[in-house]
Amino acid sequence: MPLSTDSNFAKPDDAFRAVVEAHRGLSDEQSADLDAALVLILANHIGDLNVLREAVALARRRVLDVQQQQQQQQ
Repeated sequence: MPLSTDSNFAKPDDAFRAVVEAHRGLSDEQSADLDAALVLILANHIGDLNVLREAVALARRRVLDVQQQQQQQQ
């Protein structure tokens, strides 16, 4: 199964809001723990190591790209 990067939610804004709301009132450490737990739970749900590896690589590239853009703007 290839990694799907298109939205699979009928209401993507509601899905985003649910994740954001889950962080409300948490410390930075608790928020990081929530993210890690959510990633592991969803990775287990996917159950496909190749898809997980592809998703990890994509997420890492995005983080590094954003960081590089921020550095160029300074």
